[in-house]
Amino acid sequence: MGELHYLDNASTAFPKPDRVHDAMSSFYRKLGVNPGRSGYDLAMEAGLVVDGTRRALNAFFNNPARDHNRLVFAANASDALNILIQGLVQRGDHVISTQLEHNSVLRPLYMLEQAGVIETDLVPFDGAGFVDPDEIARRLRPSTRLVVVNHGSNVLGTVQPVAQIGRLCRERGVLFAIDSAQTAGVVPIDMEAMRIDAVAFTGHKSLLGPTGVGGLAVGPDLPLRSTRWGGTGVKSAVRAHLEEFPHRCEIGTLNTLGIAGLMAGQEWLRDRGQAAIRAHEMELTALLLDGLREIDGLTCYCAGADDRHLPVLSCNLAGIDAAEVGTILDAQYDIAVRAGLHCAPLVHERLGTTPTGAVRFSIGPFNTRQDVELAARAMGEIGARFPAR
Repeated sequence: MGELHYLDNASTAFPKPDRVHDAMSSFYRKLGVNPGRSGYDLAMEAGLVVDGTRRALNAFFNNPARDHNRLVFAANASDALNILIQGLVQRGDHVISTQLEHNSVLRPLYMLEQAGVIETDLVPFDGAGFVDPDEIARRLRPSTRLVVVNHGSNVLGTVQPVAQIGRLCRERGVLFAIDSAQTAGVVPIDMEAMRIDAVAFTGHKSLLGPTGVGGLAVGPDLPLRSTRWGGTGVKSAVRAHLEEFPHRCEIGTLNTLGIAGLMAGQEWLRDRGQAAIRAHEMELTALLLDGLREIDGLTCYCAGADDRHLPVLSCNLAGIDAAEVGTILDAQYDIAVRAGLHCAPLVHERLGTTPTGAVRFSIGPFNTRQDVELAARAMGEIGARFPAR
């Protein structure tokens, strides 16, 4: 295997900044105890790392709930979305989402609908990959409890107009949440300005932390119930699970190693500058898109390299399945991509790319011009070898 050209950052950012590796190694060697569960110095110091990360992320999302304890940790965005959805909806509620969603939203909604708990509406996206806020407004009912929207599509790279959606939800008294798995760390998210009641996030993508850690930023007026119960390390004699945040949504020992790595990722983002990182990634996206558009028989889906897009491009070559293209890119060019349905089946249904999906290139802060130029050249060479059948 030669030098890896990693273009699968929408799955997980790789590599991580050295600061993340160093922080995690140092934390576990020096502070690898249960945070805050005991009164000795080491436990208190570990607890301060967790507390500091809560504060940093609550400020990062500009949560109008200034109480940083309403930033709760979870295993990832899917876990956080389950905490959110199952902790909010009640029998008879109506939930609006979109056809852009990842299965982390689609499956919880489907399971609750199949159980007869809720009714759902999934708003379609237009030919450019965007949801019209007016289409959401038209579907609002007196029973609508929640609108939950994928902020940035992991297939199309389109960034949805969440500020507009937030405004109309606030005007109608409907709770509004976003799945920020693809946007947190690359697109600014301001809960207060955008009128967002909850942000589900994961740590291992553009927040540049490790896998296995994510969370939910809970706004001040979100009536979130506990859906899981267990140890919290405090008030152990109380039989009922605690109502105060963060314990309301957290059980057991936290992934303190992951939280320490997530804090280091936050610090790296702060020092490097989110705007500078995005400018670099979108410059490479534009270069890759220009190269792909010159290839005969190649289709890009809803692609763009402007401020309404992420550094994510999905495409197909006529005459060859996406999975085969992915295998050739890996085996012959040392290029890592994601081929398939990307856990977003309704997107591919609308695109007409089921059942094989598409080839997705996703760019991160450590990619180079060489990576994307090679990717465009490789796709051209593969297309020439497999003319449309």
